[in-house]
Amino acid sequence: MLRAMSLFLALTACSPEPALATVAAPPLEAGQAAAVFAGGCFWCMEKPFEILPGVLSVTSGYTGGEIEGPSYAQVSSHATKHREAIRVVYDPGRIGYERLLEVYWHNIDPTQADGQFCDRGHQYTSAVYVRTPEERAAATASKEAVQAALGKTVVTEILDASTFWVAEGYHQDFYKTNPARYHSYRTGCGRDARLTELWGSQAGH
Repeated sequence: MLRAMSLFLALTACSPEPALATVAAPPLEAGQAAAVFAGGCFWCMEKPFEILPGVLSVTSGYTGGEIEGPSYAQVSSHATKHREAIRVVYDPGRIGYERLLEVYWHNIDPTQADGQFCDRGHQYTSAVYVRTPEERAAATASKEAVQAALGKTVVTEILDASTFWVAEGYHQDFYKTNPARYHSYRTGCGRDARLTELWGSQAGH
């Protein structure tokens, strides 16, 4: 309910013109790498990565689905099988993939199978999308370590990466452009309380 209300308020502040279809993420530049994580509401996944030294950009979008150029409305209808996700572009000479994985786990509930926090449905379920055998090995090792640390089954999937579709503009950096609505949603959804319950002082970091 809170997410729907926040989205309505965001939409009413935008142009009434129909939104264009989403576009695929641009190619990486020389010396860059990208990691794709699904962790529920993409509004809440941007900041923890944007503040990391070595991270160059964080983009909200959709991945893992069956159609090209999905809109938020289509993804939310459960018809496309996409998840909300973020694409983290980083300098591997300054920050490693393993550090990104650590931050990822500390910002999700990897034991929740039906979504994340108050958001339910496939589009909110957690997943790590990998492009190389090295990424898969690192993600698998980190998942096993998290499961051992928590003493609970980790349901987060590790999947092959596919096209990442950049979400509509009003979703990008929502925590900056709509801070009051963002914090109201995040608190109301119980995200921070659950993260602290799971991770203690490591929550969010």
